[in-house]
Amino acid sequence: MPVTVVRLNLVEPGATPASLRTRYRAAVEMAAYADEQGISTVQTEEHHGVENNWLPSPFVFAGAVFGATRRIAVTVSAAIGPLHDPLRLAEDIAVLDLVSGGRLVTVAGIGYRPEEYAQFDVDWKGRGKLQDEVLETLLRAWTGEPFTYRGRTVRVTPRPGTEPHPLLLVGGSSKAAARRAARLGLPFFPSAHLPELEAYYKERLVEYGTVGWTMMPAAETPLLHVAEDPDRAWAEYGGHFLHEARTYASWQSAGIRSAVRSGAATVAELRTEGVYRIVTPDECVALGLDSYVLHPLVGGMPVEEGWRGLRLFAERVLPRLAG
Repeated sequence: MPVTVVRLNLVEPGATPASLRTRYRAAVEMAAYADEQGISTVQTEEHHGVENNWLPSPFVFAGAVFGATRRIAVTVSAAIGPLHDPLRLAEDIAVLDLVSGGRLVTVAGIGYRPEEYAQFDVDWKGRGKLQDEVLETLLRAWTGEPFTYRGRTVRVTPRPGTEPHPLLLVGGSSKAAARRAARLGLPFFPSAHLPELEAYYKERLVEYGTVGWTMMPAAETPLLHVAEDPDRAWAEYGGHFLHEARTYASWQSAGIRSAVRSGAATVAELRTEGVYRIVTPDECVALGLDSYVLHPLVGGMPVEEGWRGLRLFAERVLPRLAG
C-alpha cells in the first residue's frame, strides 16, 4: 500500500480574516475526512511573513488536527529549528506527542530564507550552531531529567510518551545536515531525491558509531489534484498551482535542492513540467507511485474544488491502491 499524504499549508493570496477562517476550518475538516478514509499523513510546513499567508505555526495547526482525528499522522516538514526557543519547542512537541498518542513527526530544517531570520532577529550566519543546540536540547529535554542549558540547570516536563523520544528527523540538502543527523543518531530527511547524500549520511553513521535511517523523497513525487476533467481544472485552477510554484522558485537559490522545484513561468509550462499534476482517478491509479501527495488547497485553491479532488481520491483511487 503506498503512503498517502494530504499536504496543507493554508496559502491564500489576498485573503481576509473571514476567508482564512473558512480555509483553516476546511483544512481541519479535510484532515478529519482523510483520517476516516485511511489516508496516512497530513503534511504541513512553516514559513513566516509571507504575503500569501503561508502557515507560520505548524505545531498549533497539528494540535487542531489531532483534536479532530484518531489515527492519521501529522508531519511537520519542516520546522525551522533556529527560529524556535529550544526549551519551549521541547515542551510543545512533548505535549503534542501525548495528546496524539505519538502521531507527530517533526522534520527539523534550518530554512533558506534570510528574511525569516531577520524577522525574529536570529543570526543567519550562525544558523548551523543554533540548529545543533536545538536538536541537542530536544534530545536532553525529553529524558525528563535535569540538564545544563546555557549555563544553568533546567528540566522539561512532561516527558513525551513515545520511547525513546518523539520521531525527529534532520532535514536538508547539504552534507552539513547529513553530518548533523549522523552525529546525533537521528534519521535523515533529504529535501529531494539525493542518493549521493544518503550514501554520505550512511558513511558518517559508521564514522560516528551511531545508528540511523533515511526517509528520502522518490525520484518522482508529483503534487497531485484529482479531477474528472483535467483540461477544465487546469484552465480554471492552474493559476493556483503556478502561484505556489513561482513562490517556491523565488525562494530557492542555486544551492537549494528541493523535491518541489519548478522553472515554469506559465500554467502551460507548469502542466508540461509535471511537478504539479491534475489527473483523473484512473490516471492517478496508473501512476503507480510509492507515495501519493494530494494538495487540495494549493495556492489558494477554492475550498469547494479542494473537497472535490480529495473526495475523488478517497472514493475512486484509494480503494484501488489498497488492492
